[in-house]
Amino acid sequence: MMLYPAMKDLLDKVPSRYELVNVVACRARQIATEAEVAGEPLDDKPVSIAIQEIAEGKLDMAEE
Repeated sequence: MMLYPAMKDLLDKVPSRYELVNVVACRARQIATEAEVAGEPLDDKPVSIAIQEIAEGKLDMAEE
């Protein structure tokens, strides 16, 4: 099974696996809450969206 994005690519953006898990979980909760409040269905799972945001550099680590 191949994962995209690769773990090594994500760890280039976030210094440790522990911090990566925490950042993804926090952002996924935010995404789910925002979608629920807006009443909009999500195309992907919140965790997948959060991981993709980190891989694309859209998530500012200073905010998290």
